[in-house]
Amino acid sequence: MSRSDRLREALPERLAALVSTVRFGQFVSVGAIGAVFDVTTLVLLTELFGVPAAVANVVSIETAILVMFTVNERWTFAEHGATDLRSIGRRLVRSHVVRAGGSTLQYVLFVAVFYNVAVDLSVAGVDLWLVVVKGGAIGVAMLVNYVFESLFTWRVHAEE
Repeated sequence: MSRSDRLREALPERLAALVSTVRFGQFVSVGAIGAVFDVTTLVLLTELFGVPAAVANVVSIETAILVMFTVNERWTFAEHGATDLRSIGRRLVRSHVVRAGGSTLQYVLFVAVFYNVAVDLSVAGVDLWLVVVKGGAIGVAMLVNYVFESLFTWRVHAEE
């Protein structure tokens, strides 16, 4: 019996549904895609258009949420849930509600660290401290989002 199988037996049903290394790997991969969109949007808005980082961060988070929902819908959780537009729309709304927690956590961490910890990390005129702080905040929020997206948006425990 594998370690994953032993862990599944020991955990309650909802938690056991989270112990899918394949699904978690897919979620992290999708998160990496979302992070690229998130960071790229943030850097473009702040560095090219002069949008304040706190405002640009909100736009970049929403961009990433929409991209990640689309990829998760088609790949990570493709076998979970109906495929009609109404069902997808409900999952999109649930995803936004669920991700509000992770997004809020990411936003608060970003603003708290970026504006309160001064690190000069400019390279070729680009503030890389912005990217470092954003990456750390994304990582923390990703773990929160995986748990809640799995359990509430796609309800993986109900179908396993």
